[in-house]
Amino acid sequence: MNTETDWVYRVFEPHGSEGWRPYGSEPERWQGAITAPDSPEGAKYAISRIVGDLMTEWERSGLHHAMHVRVFLWHDEAGDMEEADFVVEVRPRTDIDAA
Repeated sequence: MNTETDWVYRVFEPHGSEGWRPYGSEPERWQGAITAPDSPEGAKYAISRIVGDLMTEWERSGLHHAMHVRVFLWHDEAGDMEEADFVVEVRPRTDIDAA
């Protein structure tokens, strides 16, 4: 019995009336697969790693670079956005300096 699975992910950013486009100047950096337990906890683990990487990137380049993104997660292989098993929307606060 297989107890691990590949969670395939892609990160997208808003692109006006055109919808969503791959995130960042190096979109291949924000797509890939994470092997995790085949359970809801495995999906949470994969998403937390991706969001953690985003946060690290934004902290390194300055929090003013943080932007609204969507993380799409598929079980085993990527498909259309509408077919994603999980979608997590990250909306950083824009008033970070005022806090």
